[in-house]
Amino acid sequence: MTGPGTSPGVEVAIELLSRLASRGETLAVAESCTGGGLGSILTSVPGASSAFVGGVIAYSDSVKVGLLGVGKTTLAAHGAVSGPCAREMADGARDRLDADWAVSITGIAGPDGGSPEKPVGTTWIGLSGPGVSVEESFRFAGDRDRVRTAAARTALVLLARAVESRDG
Repeated sequence: MTGPGTSPGVEVAIELLSRLASRGETLAVAESCTGGGLGSILTSVPGASSAFVGGVIAYSDSVKVGLLGVGKTTLAAHGAVSGPCAREMADGARDRLDADWAVSITGIAGPDGGSPEKPVGTTWIGLSGPGVSVEESFRFAGDRDRVRTAAARTALVLLARAVESRDG
């Protein structure tokens, strides 16, 4: 299924998309700090359209609110890089793109933008699916590219685990 040079993210995406397609389920994404990196991994898989419906790159707060339905009160109380925001992004992508599953990523990739409370590398991943609404925090080390790549791959792994756990 995978060949020489296939990245770990693509291997997980192949398995995930195959499982979703075999169950007739669909997937959407909402990305902020990864800027489409997660969608890129998913669409690098031949036949991805059998399960992947699309995504929203919600880099600005206005897109998070307007397209994904993140609450202005959520942003005011917790900020864009927070668990509640990640969860609402995933829920919004799932709802607005009419998918069975959605995953979201919001974070601070750097090199600027960090603070003592939310240093560079702080990332939140949200999952939304049948009976699933999860938010999880991570702190990835490295430069901007490494943070973004780690966030996208981690989101795929979390989603794959959640989908697999639904198999019983």
